[in-house]
Amino acid sequence: MSPQNGTSLWPAAAAFDAVAESYDLLFTETAVGRAQRRQVWASLLAAFPPGSRILELNCGTGEDARFLSRQGHSVVACDASAAMLELARNHREEGRHTKIQYLHLANEDLRALAGAGPFQGAFSNFSGLNCVSDVAQVARDVARLVIAGGRVVLCLWARVCVFELLWFLVHGQPRKAVRRFSGKATAHLGGKAIPVFYPTAGEVRRCFSPWFRLSSQRAIGVFVPPSYVEPSIRYRPKLLERLEWLDCLCSDWPIVRNAGDHMLLEFTRCDS
Repeated sequence: MSPQNGTSLWPAAAAFDAVAESYDLLFTETAVGRAQRRQVWASLLAAFPPGSRILELNCGTGEDARFLSRQGHSVVACDASAAMLELARNHREEGRHTKIQYLHLANEDLRALAGAGPFQGAFSNFSGLNCVSDVAQVARDVARLVIAGGRVVLCLWARVCVFELLWFLVHGQPRKAVRRFSGKATAHLGGKAIPVFYPTAGEVRRCFSPWFRLSSQRAIGVFVPPSYVEPSIRYRPKLLERLEWLDCLCSDWPIVRNAGDHMLLEFTRCDS
């Protein structure tokens, strides 16, 4: 399934095409990436009943889809980047995951899935929705696909990341320290500039209302650092293990849950 008028409709697609080959090396397979992803996986397993049919937005190279497939779920995994999807389909494990269907589809075009439901749940991991200017439209489209009582789990970059603020201030880069505060920035990826949005949890909640109610909120990466700190921590596994333990301990506490690299929001589909 592809866009009718070309990938120019999907602003971030070309950028992610350009970095697809290096994406897993730069994030998925890093110590920081694994530590943050483990926390998301724990929430996904708690959210979706065994044997669920799940819709994944911005699936990237398919790491989460393969994980859920190993747990007995079936996944319809969508992404705007054709290069990312090619890597997902050609992954060395792919032959073992027959319950995954990959679709070339952007978050902005989920309406094309009309009639493809129902799904018992849906999720978006690691900031795909930060590249979407109209999250309310995504919410409306997902609401048409997810059954009443189904869970939707969203992991987005947060508006305020305390670790990032302190890191860049200590390194004498005050503009980078506060780059998220305005709610919008420009990222440079694969030699291309793309707009990135940093909504608050309240703004995302309003976008998903009235179809969904917010069931829980926690931070991902309060003590576990953002991915750009990987070179400084990759050889300190014991320290990273302790930081991950602290994240699991207190990342859903008030105030703390708004201070991480990412926020993890779980919504429940309303009955009507």
